Amino acid sequence: MTPMPETNPSAAAVDAAAPIRVAHRSPAADVALIALFAALIAACALLPAINVGLPVPITLQTFAVGLAGAVLGARRGFLAALLYVVAGLAGLPIFSGGAGGLGVLAGPTVGYILAFPLAAWMTGFLVERIPRERVALSVPLVFASALAANFLFTHPMGIVGMALRVPDLTLAGAFRIDVVFWPGDAVKSFAVAIVAVAVHRAFPSLLPARRTTD
Repeated sequence: MTPMPETNPSAAAVDAAAPIRVAHRSPAADVALIALFAALIAACALLPAINVGLPVPITLQTFAVGLAGAVLGARRGFLAALLYVVAGLAGLPIFSGGAGGLGVLAGPTVGYILAFPLAAWMTGFLVERIPRERVALSVPLVFASALAANFLFTHPMGIVGMALRVPDLTLAGAFRIDVVFWPGDAVKSFAVAIVAVAVHRAFPSLLPARRTTD
């Protein structure tokens, strides 16, 4: 009689657990990445803005915020954007036009600034749920994630902020102003998708793995 091949229960258990394993991450590396992307948001804010005669200028901040979420994931993207906002409100001149301090909360950009951490979190939350094996769909899905985060948080909060801080400006008027930013945000969201997908292909373990129980 031919002996049955031996099986290794422990090896089978390891294979079964493979889909839910999450790679160990260094806290120091996480802190460095959070600080790096906070600095990137600040750099994009300090680049020359496009002033089209509106209360809020056009900047690259939303690009950097979306990229933080798409590259780092929800938690670290949120913390990177939050670090940027807190540092600016603490007095560092890292908001658009070199502004800084609590006085920014009285300006027309307050809603957009306060939305940044939430937009980064939402982008990361959605990107983390994109199937990793569907490489062909990565760019359009990351694009949709960044754009959805903007329309869920950045634009609504920005509209409310303008309506509250600009004299005699209604919500309807603030909405009409905000519409001007939509085409640029679509372009920036597409750029987020291109850069984020390239980064994840080069560093596949950078984005946190989503736990599954299948």
